[in-house]
Amino acid sequence: MGKYIIEGGYSLNGEIKVQGSKNAVLPLLAATVLNEGKTYFYNCPKILDVYNMLNILKSIGCVIKWEDDVLIIDSSVITTHVIPEKYVQRMRSSIILLGSVLGRLKNVKISFPGGCSIGTRPIDLHLKALKQMNVDIKDRHGFIECRTNKIIGNKINFDYPSVGATENIMLTAVLSDGITIINNAAKEPEITELQEFLCKMGAKIKGAGTDTITIEGVKKLKTVEYRIMPDRIVAGTYLCAAAATSGEVLLKNVCKNHLISTITKIEEMGCNIKEYDDSILVKTPKRLKSLDLIRTQPYPGFPTDMQAQLMSCLVIARGTSIIAETIFESRFKHVSELVRMGADIIIDGRIAVIKGVPKLNGAEVFAEDLRGGAALILAGLGAEETTIVNNANHILRGYENLDKDLNTLGAKVKYSPD
Repeated sequence: MGKYIIEGGYSLNGEIKVQGSKNAVLPLLAATVLNEGKTYFYNCPKILDVYNMLNILKSIGCVIKWEDDVLIIDSSVITTHVIPEKYVQRMRSSIILLGSVLGRLKNVKISFPGGCSIGTRPIDLHLKALKQMNVDIKDRHGFIECRTNKIIGNKINFDYPSVGATENIMLTAVLSDGITIINNAAKEPEITELQEFLCKMGAKIKGAGTDTITIEGVKKLKTVEYRIMPDRIVAGTYLCAAAATSGEVLLKNVCKNHLISTITKIEEMGCNIKEYDDSILVKTPKRLKSLDLIRTQPYPGFPTDMQAQLMSCLVIARGTSIIAETIFESRFKHVSELVRMGADIIIDGRIAVIKGVPKLNGAEVFAEDLRGGAALILAGLGAEETTIVNNANHILRGYENLDKDLNTLGAKVKYSPD
């Protein structure tokens, strides 16, 4: 499972480059199944979720090769429509293969996904939409089987702007007959990234980033080269790391437009932010200010994926802050571990009331999910003495070289696989 050992009390200063986006690359990797040729990816993060997705692609016939930092996927031959359960259970986002394999083979069998235990993520929106596209669906013994002789475009109206459902229907519709219109679509940057990637392969899609996405089915896609966008959550995590340690950090390879809600909250805590073309400089005060209310919302609202990291700043801010988690009902699992370190936090359902304390104390804690694990590392950076964050495999799912990046900035963080 591994662990991170953090010696706290060091201010972060310097500059680092932000990795490619985890949440963007996973649907892009799934999309390569639709391409009966090769895909060349640049800026692909080397993280556990990517390796897991590559294992799935290998298992269904794709040929995977790394040439230095270029990832090459040859999906000329797909040998099976069955997605191995052992991989699907490790990662919730593997459900995105439902749309791409169905789109390519008109047949797919996949188990219900696993991954972080941050709350229920029902896929009823995915399945309801697929049924409207002439897909027969059977749910048997924990497996979903989808089959059709022809995917037919239709008008899809989502009850909720689900990112996963939006991506799955986009992937399903690319090689369909007719036109698919998705209403109340998710508007996250990762949706726009998927549209840009698919269009570069020859798909006909427009509207990503708005409420309505239109996909006109095509017959075939082509070989493509593509550079993956920067990870907005990793960038936000490093901004919070600087804030939690009274540091000054320049982040390179960022898309500032994707970080508006996060930057706004960090500025409200008293930090000074300077934005450049593809970089952001953050300067932080000796002690942060509290925030009256932070409510997680779908993009462009404040992201649920940044809630835990921001909390690690607020626990040492002056005053009382409130966080309302509206996306996932079990996303406060890091709270008990922060309390173990001396934080003063009260949970009432989906509301967290945080009374800032002057300092945290190092402790042995346990990560229960990806972002909560990252938050514990941030807390350890600003705490006195040593913090040990166990279950590091959760963190490795989304962060490439987290310990090395932080050490470059002056932290003392060690990763141990034992």
